[in-house]
Amino acid sequence: MPSPSAPNSRRRFLHAVGGGGAGLLLASCKTLSTEVPAVATLRQPRLPWATVFKGEAKFARICDQAKKENWAAQPIGQRTVTAGKSLLGIPYGNYTLEIDDKIESPSVNFDALDCWTFYEASLAMSRMVKNPPSLWSREAFLHYIELERYRDGRCTGSYLSRMHHLEEVFADNERRGLGRNVTASLGGVPVRREIREMQSSWKSYRYLRSDPSLVPEMAKIEAKVSALPVTYIPNARVASIESKLEDGDVLAVATNWRYGYTSHVGLAKREGSTCRFMHATSSRSKGRCCVIDSRISTYLGEKSTNMGLIVFRPSEAPLLV
Repeated sequence: MPSPSAPNSRRRFLHAVGGGGAGLLLASCKTLSTEVPAVATLRQPRLPWATVFKGEAKFARICDQAKKENWAAQPIGQRTVTAGKSLLGIPYGNYTLEIDDKIESPSVNFDALDCWTFYEASLAMSRMVKNPPSLWSREAFLHYIELERYRDGRCTGSYLSRMHHLEEVFADNERRGLGRNVTASLGGVPVRREIREMQSSWKSYRYLRSDPSLVPEMAKIEAKVSALPVTYIPNARVASIESKLEDGDVLAVATNWRYGYTSHVGLAKREGSTCRFMHATSSRSKGRCCVIDSRISTYLGEKSTNMGLIVFRPSEAPLLV
């Protein structure tokens, strides 16, 4: 599934672009002081903080909650679900990463989330709070966003350094030891597509529209994504494997659209022997916000374009010190 501005139910292109200004950090999420060794490993954004980090009051409240409830004591899957629950009710928003014409850098918007940024924010918060509270900060949070969102975990300032398809995100993160694609082990079957979303709909994306010279390079990236080995669990089999899904698994909805693999993404939340779907939904009947939805097997049956499920299981990320 491409980044967040794709048509139909496909997750809107989550364009991450960072900032480079300075600003006061939240009182409850302290600035990393010069005595902390991790300071040197964290970078300032390439655009102003007001551009790359929206919803600081919400971030501060989540930090306070995480400290009081000792989220760090939970295993990563449960911790990710706990972080996701703190985001419930945040309005659904498209194009929240479309914040510049040229400069790409990690960013977050706690005032509006789409399906991809919801899972990213939940996982980044989960990983950040494993560090001592003295290290929680905007820089630290964006560090964990960058780790997940960018090829090799590094934003170069170029739009092309961001991974725009979940299939590449999963492969790249697994290669770096940040999780495991468990779809095949759950009975997944192979599928092959010619990925062309970004190159064919380039005018829909601010960065490509502003610099069409990036389109040929994006086509090369999409050719590599097309060649990745991808498996999915067909709709008819999902109910039978729900008991094997774990809290915090990243659940990507496989689509029958010929130019893409996935159309939506969220998180698994265990409920007895079944699993519910946590996600940011654009559906007005469901509140157009971040919600805990029905069983994932039930959700998949709601649209004829939903073909099945791809499951990625994140692991702990390196601590800041």
